Amino acid sequence: MNITKYIPNALTLLNLLSGLLALISVFNGFYDHAFTFVCLGIFFDFWDGFFARKFNVQSDLGLQLDSLADMVTSGVVPGLMMFKLFENIQMNQSAYMLTEDTYYMGVVPYLGFLITLSSCYRLAHFNVDPRQSTSFIGLPTPANALLIMSIPMIQYFDRFQGLTDLLDNPYILLGITVLSTYLLNAEIPLFSLKFKKLTWADAKLQILFLAYSVILLAVWQFVAIPVIIFSYILVSLVLKAVDKP
Repeated sequence: MNITKYIPNALTLLNLLSGLLALISVFNGFYDHAFTFVCLGIFFDFWDGFFARKFNVQSDLGLQLDSLADMVTSGVVPGLMMFKLFENIQMNQSAYMLTEDTYYMGVVPYLGFLITLSSCYRLAHFNVDPRQSTSFIGLPTPANALLIMSIPMIQYFDRFQGLTDLLDNPYILLGITVLSTYLLNAEIPLFSLKFKKLTWADAKLQILFLAYSVILLAVWQFVAIPVIIFSYILVSLVLKAVDKP
């Protein structure tokens, strides 16, 4: 029996399990645990495709399973996280109320699930878009999930008070929500961060960007995450401009 063919799908299911544990953590207010589980899920998501290609066991089942797992870890979890961030402001900072009839009565927090809806559309579109076989168009859901999940980590664990205060403003969170929903499905070409082969010749761009990301994380901790995400978009746009005839 060829056991290797089961490895990619097993990793995908571990991604899904990580997403479920992240959901429980968000519900219970353990946002640091939720962040860790999302990172773990993204780790499994990274390697399931790598091993599927390495063992030549790619399948339509694996593709669909991967999207379903990502929908939870990188779609439902960040949407719920944004909902909770809005809700926390609603409970703790009445000075930022939008109006008594909307924000205070609980309508605005549900706008956080626009992230989930946009993630769902992006994942479905990815599966049927032949242009995204070797690269991405629009921000991948794992990258977007990290962007959203970094917000409570910056709020509670970093020492940038001005940035923390900014992220406690519901208008800023609403702006991030709208930006997130746009980036997920925007016609923006982005290079793939996944390794097809672990060689310098085949993955030098990914290796260099990974090294850059590690340095930023070491210096700025959680604040580095949004910087890395937007650097990823900027580098992709520059590469696209350079490649134009």
